[in-house]
Amino acid sequence: MPNIIENDFRRFDLNLLLAFRALLEERSVTRAAQRLFLGQPAVSGALKRLREAFGDELFVRTPHGITPTSRALELARQIEPFLQSLHQALTQPPAFDPARAQRVFRIGLSDSLEVLLTPEIMDRLATTAPGVKLIARSTDSTRAAAMLDEGTIELAIGVFPECVQWQRRQPLFQWRFVSVYNPRLVKSRRKHLSMDEFLRHRHVLTSFSAGLHGFIDEQLAIQGLKRDVVFSSSNFATSPFIVRRTPAIATVPDFIGRVWRDTLDLAMSPLPFDVPRYEVSLMWAAARDQDPGLAWLAAEFMNAFGVDRARAAHS
Repeated sequence: MPNIIENDFRRFDLNLLLAFRALLEERSVTRAAQRLFLGQPAVSGALKRLREAFGDELFVRTPHGITPTSRALELARQIEPFLQSLHQALTQPPAFDPARAQRVFRIGLSDSLEVLLTPEIMDRLATTAPGVKLIARSTDSTRAAAMLDEGTIELAIGVFPECVQWQRRQPLFQWRFVSVYNPRLVKSRRKHLSMDEFLRHRHVLTSFSAGLHGFIDEQLAIQGLKRDVVFSSSNFATSPFIVRRTPAIATVPDFIGRVWRDTLDLAMSPLPFDVPRYEVSLMWAAARDQDPGLAWLAAEFMNAFGVDRARAAHS
């Protein structure tokens, strides 16, 4: 067996793995060549050799660049941990010192979580890690795992019901749906909205598909009920200003509901029917388990938004 492995490595140039990684992340032969300080013909030649070695096209041309095949994505999951381990073995980086660090982290999360999390984190970093910068990129539970695999982001934050074996997940806090409205326009005889009051008013909806039907409508339909959704958007930015000016109700995660309540003088009420709780987690690639900088950033989020704090906020 050792002789077979040695023969395999003698036939394969390990530098091709660097070309593969650059092509996967840049999605362009030209940009990969610039990143590797090589000529475009050299990278095209490397791609040809990679295709021959793995017996697959690996990347196909599209109007927007090159797209990895399924085989390429599977190879990336196996190759990335090897390159990370090799890099660490060669460089033996010192422990991460946030006070001196000059690093840019790319995180993926929804706009609602961005509103909740980033002001607190950036306030903390201004004191503890002034040289650290964050780039926030929009993602959700359907795209986050792929973005981690591709290296588009280093840390994902959101609701992730499943976690594949080559990624890690750490619970952060739980949330539930609530209704938010202007109490001067949506009148209630009680402290919380009744079902009749909830259904009597119009509704605005945040839906990633921007449709007029969502999870809450499915739950109502089980009871033979229906609400009147008059506005839908794929993000949360507009809805609070609509409900502030019109007699309408927005049903949103409680963490964004509290922000709207406290900053826009709105009211927040539990839903008049049972809905499940959801868990927000941190997720990252297992290949980065030994990255002290990423471990530090994850700890910052845990310290600022751990489960105990979230429970206190729900009370």
